[in-house]
Amino acid sequence: MATVKDRQFDPEICGLGTKSIGAFEIGPAPKHPAADGEISSGGDSGAAWMFRSGTDAATITVLAGLHFAGEANGSSDEHALACLPQSVFEKLGVTFTPPASEEAVAAVGYDPNFLSTPVPLPDVTAEVKPDIAKANDGSEVLHYTHFSLAMRKSRRFAAWVAWNIDGGSMKKLSRKNIDFVKDPRLATDAQVGNELYRANRLDLGHLARRADLLWGSTSEAKKAITDSFFYTNITPQMDDFNQSARDGVWDKLEDAVLADVEVDDLKVSAFGGPVFADDDREFRRVKIPREFWKVLVFMENGELEARGFLLSQNLDQLEALDLDEFRVFQVPLAEIEQRARLRFPQALRDADLQVAAEAITEPLDSVAAIHW
Repeated sequence: MATVKDRQFDPEICGLGTKSIGAFEIGPAPKHPAADGEISSGGDSGAAWMFRSGTDAATITVLAGLHFAGEANGSSDEHALACLPQSVFEKLGVTFTPPASEEAVAAVGYDPNFLSTPVPLPDVTAEVKPDIAKANDGSEVLHYTHFSLAMRKSRRFAAWVAWNIDGGSMKKLSRKNIDFVKDPRLATDAQVGNELYRANRLDLGHLARRADLLWGSTSEAKKAITDSFFYTNITPQMDDFNQSARDGVWDKLEDAVLADVEVDDLKVSAFGGPVFADDDREFRRVKIPREFWKVLVFMENGELEARGFLLSQNLDQLEALDLDEFRVFQVPLAEIEQRARLRFPQALRDADLQVAAEAITEPLDSVAAIHW
């Protein structure tokens, strides 16, 4: 048993900086002395002092302190010193508040202020505007964790997807046991589901790359990986789509900009989507896009930069689903706007690298060929 009284430890003794830390002294209870006469021993530093309070029917145990020191052996002044736990936790930045559950993480969507220069969402052309699907609440833009998108009613795929990438807080998470699902905010028949992908060589291809979204807190990353598997973020792609595009250039674009460019704060915003053409081949009553586009946006030395890319796949052999070659081109944003029937914000057009016209006809054979 022990008695306690308040003290203030010298900050230098506690080793916690320039502020005093709450503490108390522990002494023996005269009516209940320790069996060996010692209330602390060498090696007790950091141990928890616990007290019980209440009746036998309603007893609670309290963490009273963290052992700091005791008197020297042989001293007649038997006592020990302990730091108040809350004082220690505050100075060390320790909390016992559990992190937010996966369900509690808000799906805030694409952040236009993610970079130091605002980058608003793109918009479709006037002719396409009536074809943008509306969610149950009437909104035309669906927000998920770290990405947002708009859907085309006639094609049942996304017109565009916008996402943010924080290269400085990436997480590695398994996709095991995560199923592709339809978004309940849209009508079931407004989204292409697994009926297209069964028993053939069409893959379910992410528009916003799954790996790009896994950043922030662990709860955020877990919510983001789940959100990435909504069919709204999926388009059909021939198998080996990323790998066959000239040494996997398409799948390496985001990694390449973070590796090859002095990107401010390791942050990138990205836009992507399919190119819908009237003559796209139909398979299982679904027209399959043969081209895709992507725009990477980043700050370099305080200046906004934007780079556009186009991937073209030949689906002439779709009936047999034979794999043809995919080609990746670096193109001006104006080329993407024309093909995808959308309009980028002026800030992106101003930040675009003006690629020479002849470069559009030359596919990229490696990431080293990209003009950053």
